[in-house]
Amino acid sequence: MVVSSANLDGFRKGKTMRLSGTLMRSAIVAALGGLLFGFDTAVISGTTDWLRNTFDLGDFLLGFTVASALIGTIIGSIAVGKPSDAFGRRGILFVLAILFFLSAIGCGLALNWGMFLAFRFLGGLAVGGASVVSPLYIAEISPAAYRGRLVAITQFNIVLGILLAYLSNYIIGSLQLGASECRWMFAVMAVPSAAFFLLLFGTPQSPRWLAAKGRVDEARTVLRDCGAANVEEELREIQQSLDLQHHSLEEPFYQMKYIRPIMLATAIAVFNQLSGINALIYYTAHIFKMAGYGATDALLQSVMIGFTNLIFTIAAMSVIDHFGRRKLMLVGSVGYILSLSAAAYSFYTGTGGKMLLISLIVFIASHAFGQGAVIWVFIGEVFPNRVRARGQALGSFVHWVMAAAISWTFPIIAAQSGGHTFAFYAVCCVGQLIWVILVMPETKGISLEKIQEKMGIT
Repeated sequence: MVVSSANLDGFRKGKTMRLSGTLMRSAIVAALGGLLFGFDTAVISGTTDWLRNTFDLGDFLLGFTVASALIGTIIGSIAVGKPSDAFGRRGILFVLAILFFLSAIGCGLALNWGMFLAFRFLGGLAVGGASVVSPLYIAEISPAAYRGRLVAITQFNIVLGILLAYLSNYIIGSLQLGASECRWMFAVMAVPSAAFFLLLFGTPQSPRWLAAKGRVDEARTVLRDCGAANVEEELREIQQSLDLQHHSLEEPFYQMKYIRPIMLATAIAVFNQLSGINALIYYTAHIFKMAGYGATDALLQSVMIGFTNLIFTIAAMSVIDHFGRRKLMLVGSVGYILSLSAAAYSFYTGTGGKMLLISLIVFIASHAFGQGAVIWVFIGEVFPNRVRARGQALGSFVHWVMAAAISWTFPIIAAQSGGHTFAFYAVCCVGQLIWVILVMPETKGISLEKIQEKMGIT
């Protein structure tokens, strides 16, 4: 991949630069955590009827069962920050791969509801950790001009994982496997989990983590291998941003000098879930059944949603470092409002069917092109090196708390009124649009250290 140096920090006009092979391999492997994150998140969408019937669950307990993984995700996202500072981003990715593997096998073999909940919770821990560490690691190995696109590989893999889960559910559902059908839907994730674990052996540690640990020579080598434009200059900026003579990696995180990035990360995470995105991902098949589709057709519509998500994520990845984060968020916000309003209208008028399908396709396209592509990039950019792991953990924690609330309450509220549910999400997205216009800063093409200066953090 070749890009013009007009967009690259530290290069003269007319020069070009090739992405390092080490950088690309490492980013892709780390982003496999995102693929497992997406697969684990979406696979349950095709099993809600099976869960209800097998474990005799009402609306409340079905919502709790779906949200059980999210409870683990909340804990995993907030708990992973300090271990990733202590043992390195790469070391934690190994642990997450093992948790994904165990969760897949355990859910597939679960003998009762309690056992199923336990292994879904374990998978949730892995999803929460991956939502923090995968984008964090990629942000820390990437040159500024490529950072948006490379971190967005995580989002690409999340939506690819979602699509693969929908597609896997549809294929398995078409095989007429009887009582074991839904168990296979969960168990197949063991294969990519094992591959993720093995591929991690070929990735380096984060150069910023190495510098923070005083392993400067190793950090220099990784920066060089990852194609840094000026290794010594970048290393100097990293060391200045860490400023460990005056600051400690253990210093308090919740203090006034970090209030701006804390508020920015919290806001984008809250708005992400108030769009209703996780309600759609977790209950895609259920929503289409509410609109009158049969079981197999509902799974097929889910695949269409997954393909749309993937296509528009690719589109966003191609332009995020050119147009910037704010413009994508503006486009996505407007799309959210229009599509959610149309979905609400389809339920209020009873038109459902094609109108609901079209509105949800526009909704998922708006998400993929806006919030979906931006959230993990933006949260990973706004915090200084010395607290980035904890900042990323905070953003993910807020995201997953909101996801649990939305996912747990959706089947209860939707049973009363699907129209009210989507209308509420549309109103929340008006709030996001106002926040993007008035508050959200642009971070494209700026080194992580310079973003820290822009935030006024010393």
